[in-house]
Amino acid sequence: MRQPPLPPVGRRQLLLAGGAVGLAAASASLLTGQAHASPTRTRGATITDLGPAIEQFALMSAVLVGDTVYIGSRNLSPTRLIAFHLPTRKVVSRTDLGTGHSVQALAADPTGRYLYAGVLTKADEGRPNLFRWDLRSPDEAAVGIGRTEDRDVRELAVAPDGTVYAVGGVPGKAPALWRYDPGTGKVTGLGVPDPKATLARAVAATDTTVFFGAGSVLGGGGGASRASLYAYDRAAGTFTDITPPELKKDPSIRELAVFGDRLVVSTSASTGRAQLAVMDLADLTSFSVTPTDGTVAKNLTSDGDLVHFAGDAGLSSYSMATRTITPLAYDGPDLGEIWGLDHTDGALVVVSGYGFVGEIDTASGASVITELGPAGAPVSPQTAMGIAAEGRYVYVGGNNVVARHDLRRPGKAANLRAPGEAKDAEVLDGVLYTGQYNAQGIWAYDPADDEQPHQVARFPSEQNRPLDLCYDAVNELMLVGVQSDTEGGGSLWTYAPKTGEKSAFVDPVDETQLVRAVATRDGVAYLGGDNPTTKGPRGTLVAFDPVAGREHWRVDLPLSTGVAALAVRGRHLYGLTRSGGFFVVDLTIRRVIHTADLHDICPGFAAMVTSGGVVYGVSDTTLFRFHPKTFAVSTVVPGINGAWYSGPHVNADSRGRLYTLRGHHLVRIEDRPEV
Repeated sequence: MRQPPLPPVGRRQLLLAGGAVGLAAASASLLTGQAHASPTRTRGATITDLGPAIEQFALMSAVLVGDTVYIGSRNLSPTRLIAFHLPTRKVVSRTDLGTGHSVQALAADPTGRYLYAGVLTKADEGRPNLFRWDLRSPDEAAVGIGRTEDRDVRELAVAPDGTVYAVGGVPGKAPALWRYDPGTGKVTGLGVPDPKATLARAVAATDTTVFFGAGSVLGGGGGASRASLYAYDRAAGTFTDITPPELKKDPSIRELAVFGDRLVVSTSASTGRAQLAVMDLADLTSFSVTPTDGTVAKNLTSDGDLVHFAGDAGLSSYSMATRTITPLAYDGPDLGEIWGLDHTDGALVVVSGYGFVGEIDTASGASVITELGPAGAPVSPQTAMGIAAEGRYVYVGGNNVVARHDLRRPGKAANLRAPGEAKDAEVLDGVLYTGQYNAQGIWAYDPADDEQPHQVARFPSEQNRPLDLCYDAVNELMLVGVQSDTEGGGSLWTYAPKTGEKSAFVDPVDETQLVRAVATRDGVAYLGGDNPTTKGPRGTLVAFDPVAGREHWRVDLPLSTGVAALAVRGRHLYGLTRSGGFFVVDLTIRRVIHTADLHDICPGFAAMVTSGGVVYGVSDTTLFRFHPKTFAVSTVVPGINGAWYSGPHVNADSRGRLYTLRGHHLVRIEDRPEV
């Protein structure tokens, strides 16, 4: 029976009268760690290994050199490059890099001898993030040639004289332009043209000029800049802002390419449409701007007057003469996320995040699709994201894939295709629901009726990063906590599986805090706020009516890091912060009644689930549980060390069995707590 919601409280009121002292004391212990918990290992849990969570050759970059497509891996260990030979449609060589988790940037020198690769890392490993592979000797391993101080390399360009330029970013620091000189072997920082940018992912180079494109595609909002384009004079060593005014409304420059005497610029959009700009290299003040039909335009490649590119709806062609955009029809399957696009001999070579290479005849639309695994690409376990479970199936989200594990056939998993990333998931009445990044909304899959997952709800495109999903049985709603990468803040999505009705409540916490965690009790949604920037509030809890879109009350915790996870048991709301703080809120009195410092077992991101009357948590290192009466923490599986991308997950099926990762493997845990 649904209980009536508590009466509204002022938006910034911390607690009911008489509770402020208790919250202040509890919050202080979260910050200082005075209430330290000493985890103890418990016995009695049965762990069943269900095999690799996800296996595929996941990819994130590609470039055509001669008759061979070189492809960079994504979220695989080790990072690697493969060479796919178009005439034979076989993988003919590979090399392992071993640094970081993904290869996003590839570029070849003008001679076609050297392939340069840039790696994305999760942390500053102090190892090379720039590599070079000698394509004349593909059996020899690629070598590390240096490191940019920006943690991630997002794009590379090679000038006609062989000089390499790199751009990328690191959280909390404006991106710089970097140069690798093959003659001296040195990597040099050339400066930061836009001090308010959060990420650069576009660069192009000529004999005289390097073009640098940046913006706020990650960590947007607040004082972060929008799309910015700079010309770097190679001789003078100076930057000049050349951003067309029409592009400045977009969050970021997405891609740059030099075709003949023109520079082609594309943007990533947020609330509007992505744009293409064509600039005269001889006079950069002379340009044209054309809006596209979607929110992204990338992977620019030319065929004379035509510029082909990938967007939301697949492939399109832009005529520089008429300034018109035409969708490219073809007879093949959905291409999903496209990470490589090149033109050769009247055909487009498309490298899909689904793990295949497509060759599309631009005149007839005929296509040939080659799956990379059967063609010789190394298929191996990938880091994973959301997990959902029910009686027969367990689902694990990854890049462009959701792995379906059949519990009747342990070790056998089928890869379902869904574009982007399944950040979190739940199963309701046998149907899987996922929150799909980037800006893909909610997808569903019914194993009884569907061959593949399909989209069931779209939301505002700027509300692009779903983070946490749960089901509100009272209101019969899927609830999704969301981050807006470009605008800052976030939202709460709601979706009714029975009716298809949906809503998006933007910035329910505030304009700065995203909704990192969501839990529900008696028809009230509890939202956990977080803030990826260094400024502004974080750690706010909001009790929210997901039907009316109205706040009931809130608690502002003075945390240095925001909320990582929430779970409800009875009248208690459990919470973990991103630095290992643990707190319990009594929802009847709206007060923090317990805190502890769990950073020893929970050093960062975390997830929680309530199963069998007990709240469980998982971090990157440990599976643990909380005593329902004392809130004491006990270790269930130490050293679980799940191979996660974008934070750990744990979920439970209807029988209370837990599912998470141990290393790259999916495991089922049957716990017997003594409570």
